[in-house]
Amino acid sequence: MVALVFHCARISLLLTRRSTLGLLAAAAVLPSSVRAHVAPPRDEIRESLAKRFTDLGTSGTFVGYKVEDYLIVASDKERSGEGKLPASTFKIPNALIALETGVVADPDKDMFPWDGVKRSIEAWNKDHTLRSAIAVSAVPAFQEIARRIGQERMQKYVDEFDYGNRDIGGGIDQFWLTGALRIDPVEQVDFVDRLRRRVLPISKRSQDLVADILPVTKVGDSIIRAKSGLLGAERGEPSLGWMVGWAEKGEAHTVFALNMDCKEPRLVGERMPLTQACLAEIGAI
Repeated sequence: MVALVFHCARISLLLTRRSTLGLLAAAAVLPSSVRAHVAPPRDEIRESLAKRFTDLGTSGTFVGYKVEDYLIVASDKERSGEGKLPASTFKIPNALIALETGVVADPDKDMFPWDGVKRSIEAWNKDHTLRSAIAVSAVPAFQEIARRIGQERMQKYVDEFDYGNRDIGGGIDQFWLTGALRIDPVEQVDFVDRLRRRVLPISKRSQDLVADILPVTKVGDSIIRAKSGLLGAERGEPSLGWMVGWAEKGEAHTVFALNMDCKEPRLVGERMPLTQACLAEIGAI
């Protein structure tokens, strides 16, 4: 029980310090006497969400933040706080930094030529714009983007975003794939929610453009804006899968992060269906 209380308090503290309640984007600068009267989000651990992973024969975690209800729902109190390599979910901050630094001026016009190396994922073997690269999660294109951004600028923005453990050691074009960067699902929700609200410490234009190029899935009268991630995808050796983003149902918004072990090929394609099932269970779609 103590661990559960501590975990829920951590989620609430992390999200509240970003003004996730939406009361004021600048709540962090309010006097402490004022902040003391702002109620933190409610939180809940739901075992039925955890069962969805075991029913698939794997392990994983799901965290959802129902913005209008001030409610955080998680599948567990352990893995939801464990840092993992972000894999291609890092394409979200990578794209933001590319636009903010001018490495990409127009996500539909600036072209990143294919290097001619034939890779197992056919969609990567072509020239890409930022929009088309994020749609097919083209690792080589985003590696080139990271190289153009460079170590110093990349570190600056990863720090300013307070993204995971902020450690970009392991190579400028590898740190999110095989390097030192780690982020947990709660931190993913925090980061994505700041993008959704356009309160990251960069221009609104860059945030608008990245939100626009995120892949969209329609489910009934709801839409899901999300980025997948798969460790080992570029080597044909998948191990861990991600899905992060937010769902919109009318005026209601739910920010979410899911990760799961994908050591069997059959599990790779289960990331979005499982995400949708978790979102449906908590009434987000």
